[in-house]
Amino acid sequence: MVVKVFVVDDSAIVRQALAHMLADSPDIELVGSAPNPLLAMEAIRKTTPDVLLLDIEMPGMDGLTFLRQIMSTNPIPTVICSTLSTEGSKVALEALSAGAISVMAKPKLGLKQFLDDSRRDMILALKTAARARPRARTSLPDAAAGKAAVVRAPVLSSIHAFAMNKPVVIGSSTGGTQALELVLTSLPGDAPGIAITQHMPEKFTAMYAQRLNGLCAMQVREAKDGDRLERGLALIAPGGLHMQLRKASGQYYVHVVDGPPVNRHKPSVDVLFKSAAEVAGRDALGIIMTGMGDDGARGMKIMHDGGARTIAQNEETCVVFGMPKEAIKLQAVDEILPLEQIARAILQFDSRA
Repeated sequence: MVVKVFVVDDSAIVRQALAHMLADSPDIELVGSAPNPLLAMEAIRKTTPDVLLLDIEMPGMDGLTFLRQIMSTNPIPTVICSTLSTEGSKVALEALSAGAISVMAKPKLGLKQFLDDSRRDMILALKTAARARPRARTSLPDAAAGKAAVVRAPVLSSIHAFAMNKPVVIGSSTGGTQALELVLTSLPGDAPGIAITQHMPEKFTAMYAQRLNGLCAMQVREAKDGDRLERGLALIAPGGLHMQLRKASGQYYVHVVDGPPVNRHKPSVDVLFKSAAEVAGRDALGIIMTGMGDDGARGMKIMHDGGARTIAQNEETCVVFGMPKEAIKLQAVDEILPLEQIARAILQFDSRA
């Protein structure tokens, strides 16, 4: 398969360098380029690219506005390459939330050398994006209403909270930032504790958790070693570290630890799922969502064989049906659900004795 790419970048030097770089790849075809989104619109309709390679800071219309417009009308897999999207930046997270498949940071100086050095990563990002199926963005639940619901929710007795301490573990990758947002904003403020491994670089996860915390009725934060997994709290594994579930005195905690990548990832979903199988057994719920590759499939199989409840996101609602597909292949999944039904499944699991 030849991937058709359209570049939108206001720098003629960057467009020229990208054209040269992509011309050397037999699997990539540059079908067009434009210096800004306004000029790109008509050209994109004519060339029907598989992937957009998009800058952020441009005249006429900025890249984020253009991305949101594209994703609300005719979603096209998009890779952001911008000097504004440095690691941990707010703009990078906004781009991912708006539907970008991945974000690459380019320096303000030495652009040509950067593009030469990053050729392999760029080609991989474009090929990965081409396999994605982004969905039109829809409105999310009102965050203020969700926060108000937390205040009105009845306080659980300590005995009730202890008895219902059944952990939920979620793994996701490409497309997961948007998918997790939909799931978590659909949950009430007293939902069961959730431990999440989302493939993200270091420094992204803290800002991502902070953003979700402002949208969700639940509290959301980046996990720290020793954090207790309690009701109304979602903990996100820090980028660059693994997260495991631990149990002591009937309560669940997270262990955040360094170590080599697992399945080429750190944090790894398999690391989280295997630890959940070990310490929670049949009391756990495992959910595997959109993502490239097979990270989490083997860990989910261990959870499933140990009696845990397991759910995979269905193909139709995945941006990339990689991780769920591999778990299904291993017969590790009890139920396959569309994204919109996963929050309800969490609450149904929580209500079971």
